[in-house]
Amino acid sequence: MKMVQLSWSENPKLRPTFRELEDALHFGLPSSYSSKSNIVDHMLKIMEKYSSNLESQVNQRTEELQVEKQKTETLIAKMLPPSVAQALLSGAPVDPEAFSEVTISFSDIVGFTTISAKSSPLQIVNLLNDLYTTFDDMIQTFDVYKVETIGDAYMVASGLPIRNGRKHAGEIATMALELISISGSFQIPHMPGVPLYLRLGINSGPCVAGVIGLTMPRYCLFGDTVNTASRMESTSTAKAILDELGGYKLEHRGKVFLRGKGEVDSYWLVGKDGFKKDLPKPPDGDA
Repeated sequence: MKMVQLSWSENPKLRPTFRELEDALHFGLPSSYSSKSNIVDHMLKIMEKYSSNLESQVNQRTEELQVEKQKTETLIAKMLPPSVAQALLSGAPVDPEAFSEVTISFSDIVGFTTISAKSSPLQIVNLLNDLYTTFDDMIQTFDVYKVETIGDAYMVASGLPIRNGRKHAGEIATMALELISISGSFQIPHMPGVPLYLRLGINSGPCVAGVIGLTMPRYCLFGDTVNTASRMESTSTAKAILDELGGYKLEHRGKVFLRGKGEVDSYWLVGKDGFKKDLPKPPDGDA
């Protein structure tokens, strides 16, 4: 009776094993029950085998679950900034956050419409994959975060989610020079004789950032700073910070009209002290 009671225990460690149950049955049954005990032995062995197999399956499923969990965590870490990904994985809430000062860069391929018209969809996918894989490797050396890529647009930010004082404009500006230099030496696989030029827009200012979505969460940026960066090659706001940092070469482009802002001064970023790499300039009129 005691063995039966122990088998009902809520504490798994107090429950007897099948071997202990088998020994108890052998000890408690008289010799006249030998034929019946053989049946019991057979049933216990079947149960023990089933239990062992079940335990093995549980261990296997647990290992598979850990592998899938690791894949999910790796994917989230690639989709979101490390600090944001870590918070989400630990179950902590990630509220939208306002940043008073960041720099944002948008880039796209000059003449991409023409290149697309002369290429198959698969060739375009291969082109963008090769180019942006090269960009991804290069920007690892800067204090920047790649926000997203949409078509041929490549968006990068600095100063969030980890603030870096006034360094953000310099990080983006130097990164932009590197991207332009890399694009000049990049060979389009299916169009080796066609040069590839990059066009960038840079702007500094405040923005709000937060995680949007559940199925495919994205770290998104919102605000006038983002909109302006997407419309211009370089702006006066970024220029003021670059002037403060020193060493960057800017040329006044003139005034440009921006919807909702009117006419604003804009500047070309043409170089940096100590930067010796070639900076290809696209021909006028390409889009």
